[in-house]
Amino acid sequence: MLEDKDRIFKNLYNDFGIDVTSSKNRGDWLDTKVLISKGRDWIINEIKSSELRGRGGAGFPTGLKWSFAPKEVGSRPHYLVINADESEPGTCKDRDILRFEPHKLIEGCLIAAYAVQAHVCYIYIRGEYFNEGQILQEAINQAYKNKLIGKNSCDSGWDLDIFIHYGAGAYICGEETALLESLEGNKGQPRLKPPFPALVGLYGCPTIVNNVETIAVVPTILRKGSKWFASIGKPKNTGTKIFCISGNVNNPCNVEEEMGISLKDLIATHAGGVIGGWDNLQAVIPGGSSMPLLPKNICETIKMDFDSLVENKSGLGTAGIVVINKDQDIIKCMARIARFYKHESCGQCTPCREGSGWMWRMLERMAKGEASREEVDMLMDVTKQIEGHTICAFGEGSAWPVQGLLRHFKKELIKRNNFNPLIKKNKNVPYLIDQHLLEEDNVKN
Repeated sequence: MLEDKDRIFKNLYNDFGIDVTSSKNRGDWLDTKVLISKGRDWIINEIKSSELRGRGGAGFPTGLKWSFAPKEVGSRPHYLVINADESEPGTCKDRDILRFEPHKLIEGCLIAAYAVQAHVCYIYIRGEYFNEGQILQEAINQAYKNKLIGKNSCDSGWDLDIFIHYGAGAYICGEETALLESLEGNKGQPRLKPPFPALVGLYGCPTIVNNVETIAVVPTILRKGSKWFASIGKPKNTGTKIFCISGNVNNPCNVEEEMGISLKDLIATHAGGVIGGWDNLQAVIPGGSSMPLLPKNICETIKMDFDSLVENKSGLGTAGIVVINKDQDIIKCMARIARFYKHESCGQCTPCREGSGWMWRMLERMAKGEASREEVDMLMDVTKQIEGHTICAFGEGSAWPVQGLLRHFKKELIKRNNFNPLIKKNKNVPYLIDQHLLEEDNVKN
C-alpha cells in the first residue's frame, strides 16, 4: 500500500483548495526555476531513469518520447499538446486532476515544454468537461498573473503560453493523431504513422503529445528524484497511479496507489468490496472498456501493472477498473460495450467501420439466445480481421473486449443459445454442441 508521504496528488478529493496559494502550500511551484536551470538533458534523463510510462493507456516510456523531439529548433516551432480528451468508459482520473490539481498540470506543462523546446502548449479537453475546463482556465489565469507562465516563466528565461481547446465529444480524438487533426480544425480521424508527431505533428511541426496524469507527475518526480519514483511499484512498472474503480462495488472511487498493487486488495481496501461479497464477483475490466475482461479466478491474484496484465492477455490501459458481479448479464454488458465502439468508429478503415457493427449485432443476438453455433467461432474470426488491420489502435480497442468474452465466457454463450443436437436453427441445419463443456458446467452447478 502507498504511504501518504509518497502521494503525488494530495488534493484528489478537494480537501485543501485549488487556488495557486493552496497549491504552493502543498509543494507545487517550489523551486521550479531551479529545476529548469538544470537543463533539458538533465530533465529528460531524470524522467528516463524514473521509468515513468505514459498514463493515457499505451504505457510508452515518457522520457524516451521526449527525446524523439529534434535537438535543435529549425524553421518549424515545437509544440506540446496535452491529451485531456478522457473518453474511455470507466475512466475519470484526468477529470479530478483538472478540477482539483490544475497547478500540478500547469507546472508540468512548463517543465515538459522546456524539455522539448516548445513555447506553446495546447490542452485538448473533451467538450463534456466544460466546468473542468473553466476551473483549469482560472488556474492558468492565476499562473499568468503570478508570472509562473508567460514571458520569462518563473524567471527561468523560458516563455510559455498555454491555450485550452475544447473537443466535440468524439472518442476517437483520444488517439493522438486524431486529436491533432481536430486541433487543426479538421475531422477527427487518425493519421498514418510514420511520420510520427514528434517530427511531423501539429501544423506539420515537431509535437509531443502526453496525457494529463503523465505530465502532472513530472514536477514531483524531478523534486524528489527519479530513484524515489523508481523505488515505488515494480521494475518497468514504477511509481504511483490513479485507479478509477466503478461498477458493482460498495464505494466507487478514484484512488492513488502504487503500481503493482493486488487488484483484490485495491477493491477491498478502497472500494468497499464487491456488492454481494467477493464470491459474487463475475469479472473485472481492469483498464477501461477497451481492455479484455478477467474472470474471478484470475482476479484473485492479478497485480495491477502493465506487464502483469499483458501476461494475462489484458492490459492496464487507463486503469479504469469496472467490477461486474454475478447479478449482471455478462453477454449484455459486452454487447453494450460493442455498441459504444460501433457508434464511435470514425469510419476511416473498413475492418473497423464494418467489423464493429458486425460484432455488436452478433452479440445482441447472442444475448437474446438467437445466435447459431457457427456464429460463436465467426465472432472470434471477425475480431481477428479487425485487430492489427487498422490505422490506429481503435480497432484493437473494439475487438479486445469481445475476445475477452470469448476467451473466458464461451460456455455462457453456448448455454444461452441452446446449441443442442435436438434443436435445429437456420434452414433446419442441426448444430452440434460442445457437450463436454456443458457437462463440466453442470457438475460445477
